[in-house]
Amino acid sequence: MQKVPMTATGLQRLEDELRRLKSEERPAIIRAIAEAREHGDLSENAEYHAARERQSFVEGRVLELEEIISTAEVIDPSTLSGDQVKFGARVKLVDEETDKEASYQIVGVHEADIKQGLLSVSSPLAKSLIGKSIGDTVSVPAPGGDRTYEILSVIYA
Repeated sequence: MQKVPMTATGLQRLEDELRRLKSEERPAIIRAIAEAREHGDLSENAEYHAARERQSFVEGRVLELEEIISTAEVIDPSTLSGDQVKFGARVKLVDEETDKEASYQIVGVHEADIKQGLLSVSSPLAKSLIGKSIGDTVSVPAPGGDRTYEILSVIYA
């Protein structure tokens, strides 16, 4: 089984979601199914079918989370250092075309959230950044043509 890199924060977030699904969602769904059964004929009972569909989704997500958590390899970025980009680094970039600055932390696939600045290690941008240093320029393929970025800083915290 291949280990998947992940930060401790990302793993904690997934464990919290798993705990919530098991302790809150499952019991609520069981109550909803029991309540819907009391209404009689199940073949035409929309509440029953909706609850069963929700149960199917939750059980699938529980299995998925258990698999992800079991294969997680936690990497603590604060133990890393240097000016070279590695997993866990917080990288500040500037788009050379627009001069717009952006900051991303390179994280595991299952914890990525671009709106929060968490960039998946498997994304094209992260792949082009890995191994580069402060001052290096990287070219990243994008739908509107290649984008060029300069690395301004690399921080491990």
